[in-house]
This record gives sequence, structure tokens and C-alpha cells, in this order.
Amino acid sequence: MGNCLGSEEAELEAVKDAGRHGQPQAPARAAALPMAPPERDLSMSSSSSGHPSSSRSPGSSMNSVATTRSGGSGSSSSSLAAYPEGRILEAPNLRVFTFGELRSATRNFRPDTVLGEGGFGRVYKGWVDEKTMNPTRSGIGMVVAVKKLNPESVQGLQEWQSEVNFLGRLSHPNLVRLLGYCVEDRELLLVYEFMPKGSLENHLFRKGVAFESLPWNLRLRIAIGAARGLAFLHSSEKQIIYRDFKASNILLDTNYNAKLSDFGLAKHGPTGGDSHVTTRVMGTYGYAAPEYVATGHLYVKSDVWGFGVVLLEMLTGLRALDTGRPAQQHNLVDWAKPYLADRRKLARLVDPRLEGQYPSKAALLAAQLTLRCLEGDPRSRPSMAEVVAALEEIEQINVRRRDDHHRSSRQKSGGSGSGRAGSGHRQSSSMR
Repeated sequence: MGNCLGSEEAELEAVKDAGRHGQPQAPARAAALPMAPPERDLSMSSSSSGHPSSSRSPGSSMNSVATTRSGGSGSSSSSLAAYPEGRILEAPNLRVFTFGELRSATRNFRPDTVLGEGGFGRVYKGWVDEKTMNPTRSGIGMVVAVKKLNPESVQGLQEWQSEVNFLGRLSHPNLVRLLGYCVEDRELLLVYEFMPKGSLENHLFRKGVAFESLPWNLRLRIAIGAARGLAFLHSSEKQIIYRDFKASNILLDTNYNAKLSDFGLAKHGPTGGDSHVTTRVMGTYGYAAPEYVATGHLYVKSDVWGFGVVLLEMLTGLRALDTGRPAQQHNLVDWAKPYLADRRKLARLVDPRLEGQYPSKAALLAAQLTLRCLEGDPRSRPSMAEVVAALEEIEQINVRRRDDHHRSSRQKSGGSGSGRAGSGHRQSSSMR
């Protein structure tokens, strides 16, 4: 059902009223915007930018309302989560920008500042002063990513509010920082920290010099960072289900630290002893958990399935869905599961761009963890805290392997063993 324009304008006025406080030149604290997270149909599309601009299904309805089986919710969201480096604020603490400020920061939204485009709208590169957040000249100050609503976007207002309500209240090293927003007339914008290395999706699947293949140790570090971000969401007092975990929503900073972006589909998890919430099915084909697609029952461990799909993409270098592959390989999970379960077949599945440069034991353990995440019954999947612990154990294999290699190299450096040491490194790095 379509929206009544009058009701949308009333919602927009309420948002604008919430943002009218403080001087626009100084950081201002935004009031919480009490609107339910948006609902979105499953989409085959994904972000093209690697910045917080993931694509949205143009046919999704703003009137879709989720229902919970519990009927109640906790009142406090301010308690510290289980992870000491993360916290949840009672209300968003964000800078309220004027439209003029963001127009100046992005050089009047010039085409050459566009970072990418999705269903919500375009994302522009902008510059602000790091302390005052006031706009600066191009190339001066701190770089930010400015997401500007496309006026024709059906889903825009709800996504905008969901980003403010969720990401504006969450602080964690593995979540992209939302710095501020703008609501002025019918203009809705969001301002994020800039992520220079773009998205994991680009590095896994794009070709060219700018997107060199990620080595094994970097892939593992990115997986750990993304897992920590999800674990933090799940560990909060009112569990948060991310609901759209995919490679295009994992962004990378200068040092390839992974951060989750795009909270347009985030939902509070079940309360009152219930196991799930029931909601209209939204997300992205290939990543959504089977129980959610089939029944609309959304579990915290539905996110774990999505993580398993991305872990499989990182292991294989293949997209979750690709109709360009042979018919039996269109769905990566369905095709790859038998290979993950068979140690002898695993080497044929691993991304050839890794050129064998990874510990075989680590790859096997990663494959086994992937299978656990992709269990059909959500109760059989590990928690994200368990996933983090498993990945950290796999990372230690890399550390011990490097230490052993360096120790061996030092022992042989004085004699004729240097060539043999190099050969031994290649052998230990390959699948056996």
C-alpha cells in the first residue's frame, strides 16, 4: 500500500522538531526519534560504493510494521554492553548540521565528490574541521561521508530514522561512527566517518589495481573485526539483530579494520523469554537465514547465518549468489557445503588468488566454523561470541606459524639453509 503524503509530511515535521535545538555551528545532541526500524523486501542488489549507501529495494513499503511475540521491551538501553570497548547511549549524541553546511562541505554536492550510490541516495565525500565539525575547504580537515536522500526514495525517511536511532546510540571500534545528520525542508542527510579502503565486497570481487586480492591474514583480521561488531550488538541488554550482514556492509579503514555500516534494517531482538520476533522478511537474497525467509521468524542467530555466508565468500573469493556461474553453482552455500565438509576437497574450494599462502589447518578450521554458522537449525549455530573465540584461535595458528618460520630462518641464516628455508615456507603455506 502506498503512503499518504500528508502522513509522511507530519512525520518529517516531527523529526525536524526533534532536531531544532542548540547552535548549528556547535555539536548538538539529537533527541531520540521513536520510530520503528524500516522493513525492506529481500533484494538482489548491493552497495557499489563501499560506504554507508547500501542499495534498497524500491518497492518496499514504509507502512510495514514488525510485530513481536513478547509484547514488551526493556526500558533501559544505557547499560554497558559485555564488551568494555563498546557502549550504548540512552539517546543519540550527534551533530545537527544545516543543509548549507553540508552543501559547503561537499562542494555543492559536486559529481566528482560522489563515493557511491544506493537505493537511499548518493554518498558524497566532504571535509569538516575535526574539532568544530564546521565545513572546510576541499582537502582541508577531516574527510567525512555524506549520505543524501534521493527524493524519490520510498524507504528514505524510515531508514534515516533507523540509522539515527541505532547507529547514533552505538559506540564500538567495529561499528562505523555516525557523526551527525541534517533535516531541513525535505532534505535528509547523514554524516559518517570516512572509510578509506571501501567495502570488503570491493576487495573480494572487484578487479583492478585498486582492489588487490586480500592475503589470508588480512581476511582473517577482517572476519574477526566484523564478528566482534556483531557480538557487541547481540550482547547488549536489548539484543540488536543486524539483519543485513553482507560483504558490502563491512567497511575498512586505513588499516583494514572492519566496521559494520548501514543499520537501516536493525531490530531489537526478542524479549520476555521468547526466542524470536516475527516480522516481514527483509534483507538481501543469498545472505538471509532460511528460517527467516520461510517463516518470517527472526532470531539473533539469523545474523550468524549471514556471517557464515560472508565467511564462505572470504574463503572462496566467490559471491553468495552469481547467475553467471554454472547452474548448480548459482547459490554458493548449496554448492560449497559438501566441499567444506570434506578435507580432501577443500583445497579446490579455497580462493586461488591466495596462491596457497595460508596454513592448511587454519583453512580447515575456518571451513568447519563456516559449516557451524550455516546449520539449518538456528539453535545449532554458535553464538557470535563463540565465533569470535574460534576465529581468534585460528589467528593464533598464523602467529605460531610465523614465529616458527622466523625461528627456523634465524637458525639457518648462518649456513646453506636459506634456500631450503624459503622452500619450506612455501610448502607449509600450501594446502596439504
